[in-house]
Amino acid sequence: MNLFRALLTVSGFTLLSRVTGLVRETLIARAFGASQFTDAFYVAFRIPNLLRRLSAEGAFSQAFVPILAEFKNQQGHDATKALVDAMSTVLAWALALLSAVGVALASWVVLGVASGLKAEGPAFGMAVTMTRIMFPYIVFISLTTLASGVLNTYRSFSLPAFAPVLLNVSFIAAAVFVAPHLKMPVYALAWAVIVGGVAQFAVQLPGLKKIDMAPRIGINPKAALAHPGVKRVLWKMLPATFAVSVAQLSLIINTNIASRLGPGAVSWINYADRLMEFPTALLGVALGTILLPSLSKAHVDADTHEYSALLDWGLRVTFLLAAPSALGLFFFAEPLTATLFHYGHFDDRSVVMVGRALAAYGVGLVGLILIKILAPGFYAKQDIKTPVKIGVGVLIATQLSNALFVPLFAHAGLTLSVGLGACVNALLLFIGLRRRGIYTPLGGWRLFFMQLAGASLVLAGAMHWCALNFDWIGLHARPLARIALLGACLVLFAALYFGMLGLMGFKYAYFRRRAK
Repeated sequence: MNLFRALLTVSGFTLLSRVTGLVRETLIARAFGASQFTDAFYVAFRIPNLLRRLSAEGAFSQAFVPILAEFKNQQGHDATKALVDAMSTVLAWALALLSAVGVALASWVVLGVASGLKAEGPAFGMAVTMTRIMFPYIVFISLTTLASGVLNTYRSFSLPAFAPVLLNVSFIAAAVFVAPHLKMPVYALAWAVIVGGVAQFAVQLPGLKKIDMAPRIGINPKAALAHPGVKRVLWKMLPATFAVSVAQLSLIINTNIASRLGPGAVSWINYADRLMEFPTALLGVALGTILLPSLSKAHVDADTHEYSALLDWGLRVTFLLAAPSALGLFFFAEPLTATLFHYGHFDDRSVVMVGRALAAYGVGLVGLILIKILAPGFYAKQDIKTPVKIGVGVLIATQLSNALFVPLFAHAGLTLSVGLGACVNALLLFIGLRRRGIYTPLGGWRLFFMQLAGASLVLAGAMHWCALNFDWIGLHARPLARIALLGACLVLFAALYFGMLGLMGFKYAYFRRRAK
């Protein structure tokens, strides 16, 4: 498998997802701005998202994919299919029960996540209603994650990468066609979440049927729990669940703090999150997706050289592309925010506030992406405890740093703490891989960093000049001119960065690597 081609495939669909996501956020910003309505929606949407990361994208996928790869490579098709069926049965029944409890206790859940909404008038009641609407989303998105794990293990990356686009399409359709006809327009976004969740799972079924891996959800979860592979996945999930629980607790605390910083603060951070997640998804998530199955195979084959070489390739690609992205968030935060969101009810103050949160994310963006590459180095070896121990310590330190940064930088202090904590996390993961002999860097890193530093300095200067010498907020009255100017700047930045690397003798051939 050509890793770079696989990365382009996943990144291409991820780019489509992020572009439609930006269209989604632009429409929401235009319709609702940064207000109590968006605060209520983002708090309500955050709750099933927290559980999704806990039950599916976090603990579950980290435990499931390496064991699934082991079954596929060692026990054959029938045993692998039996594991998929049993795991989908357990997942569906457990999360259906959790959804029922969540709907019943929605008001208490919202109070625990964002008690500050009580001071925003009707926002608290709206958040409770939308939480009840959206809670079943975790069932569909968790089955979607299981389907994606199966397809990625079989090195079929297109459908899993495309699936998130459908959630964004659902949002866009709801905002444009449904919201204007509702007494409470923001509720259309909540229903869009459910429709998008179903669509993301359904679109992957043809791919699963093609490899005879479409999950059969049984009516006897107790029998499914007895499957030895399921027991191993659940046992591996325990430490990962603890780690993700701590991470989500940190996010809940951040949301609670933001909800007490006044109307709009939750939304400012959310808009910054959407822009920060653009490069983290294109690079970190995409690289992690294609590396984990290949790393798991190298582990099963006991090929330590291939294992280390895969990590080396992933780290170099990360630094090559994450460095300019981080500079873009830090130096070009306000132009990006203004061009993408500064329409309708999204006012000048919101541009400045989102820009501050986004610039703070830029400080730690490289760390946020590196975690997605370094952590699979442990997961593929079915070692989840080490990243857990590191993550717990770092997340506690992150929350302690809020006590310093929030009084100084308000809502931007929350995003700064997250970014700096991610850098510490990535450093500790790297040290752990090196000390255990899992990863041995190949030659040429010193020259590689010198070339990146030179190109990055030139890029930072160009970004800073363009940010200061154009009135990005003042161009609100000429949106097409502002969009054209942003596009021209981005083309210039790319030409400068990669042109400088070429002048310094950078070799791109290394990145055309194949996995065994």
